[in-house]
Amino acid sequence: MKRLAGKVAVVTASTDGIGFAIAKRLAEDGASVVISSRKQQNVDNALAELKKLNLNVHGLKCHVSEAQDRKQLFEETISKYGKLNILISNAATNPAVGGVLECDEQVWDKIFDVNVKSSYLLAKEALPYLRQQQGSSIVFVSSIAGYDAFELLGAYSVSKTALIGLTKAAAKDLAPEGIRVNCLAPGIIRTKFSKALYENESANEAALSKIPMGRLGTSEEMAGVVSFLVSEDAGYITGESIVASGGMSARL
Repeated sequence: MKRLAGKVAVVTASTDGIGFAIAKRLAEDGASVVISSRKQQNVDNALAELKKLNLNVHGLKCHVSEAQDRKQLFEETISKYGKLNILISNAATNPAVGGVLECDEQVWDKIFDVNVKSSYLLAKEALPYLRQQQGSSIVFVSSIAGYDAFELLGAYSVSKTALIGLTKAAAKDLAPEGIRVNCLAPGIIRTKFSKALYENESANEAALSKIPMGRLGTSEEMAGVVSFLVSEDAGYITGESIVASGGMSARL
């Protein structure tokens, strides 16, 4: 039997990149997966690709900053599959580049609204459903930038540090109920988000020089970590942030 057979998962921002790879991997491992994106066309394209693989997936448009969209996301999940076991909060934004103290207040608010507040609210609103199942699990997607701020991505980096704190706090609160909360902190992954790095030769060389393994990570590698974290194989792991960075320094 596949290790996530019988489980139902919601993955936000899951029509491309790391989110799409996570949704695909969880479905391959036996879960029924609900994907989402801000744009319906992205949802339709991703669903078509996943259904070609005969995976059990459903999808809808969801802007995680909109309360009604989040409500519909969970209500439709319950209507379609009858329960919720797993929440993966992956949505993030970074609309500006610059030092942390150069960030405009409006940009700061937008980054924290999507990257932190929405993750908190998704977990809060999913909790009544997660409590109805045994062995439920939440994973927040942070970044190695949450440990060591990326140059020119100051506000984004701080928001990712906040997710690590949210993971620890929520894990302590929910551990007595058997609900686990963990975090994935990817390093530099080959996605559209990092396109400026790997398409520019000098920027690519500079990035690779910081990675002991000498290459960028893949979305599929990140998905493998998440699949482990939400499985029974990780049944005694909660409050942890798993750094998948090719050896980039994140701790003492």
